[in-house]
Order: sequence, then C-alpha cells, then structure tokens
Amino acid sequence: MMVKMDFGGVEEDVVTRTEFTVKKAQTVLKDEIVATLGYGIQGRAQSLNMRDNGIKVIIGQEKTGFHTPYYELALKDGWIPEKTCSQWKRQPKKEQ
Repeated sequence: MMVKMDFGGVEEDVVTRTEFTVKKAQTVLKDEIVATLGYGIQGRAQSLNMRDNGIKVIIGQEKTGFHTPYYELALKDGWIPEKTCSQWKRQPKKEQ
C-alpha cells in the first residue's frame, strides 16, 4: 500500500516494501543490468544489497585523486575491473 509522507513540507507518495518486495524486484530486473555511478556510502550499500539479492549490477567509479579509495574498496568487495567495475570519467562542460 502506497503511503503519503511529508518531506520538509512536501507530501510524496511512497511505495512500501509490502508493495514492492525483493522478490518482485528480482522478477522485474531479472533481464536487466543496474548501473551505480559512484561507490561512496550510498553507492556501495545499494550495489552490494542488489548484488547480494541476485540483481546484476555494474559500478562506474572514478579511480584517480580522492576517488582512489572508493575504487580500491569496490575491487576489495569483489567487483571486477572493466567487467563489473569501470572507471567513470566526467565529461568536461561544453562551452556554449
């Protein structure tokens, strides 16, 4: 059952896990690949959760500069370079 929740004065309809169970997500996503951009706090948790529940996931994570620890953590967690974990590079802004 969808519920209404107030987020800072904005009322939103929220789908509950009763309506959209893990089993339903597995069925809906069985032929799909979910891409997660970034392996920070949320990206890591969500990616591992989906992978642990049988959903196919790939990671896009920059691997240089301050992003290096996140890329290395992804590899430590079992993501495979250039197969399930690829370097994600931001494109420079185009001049208008």
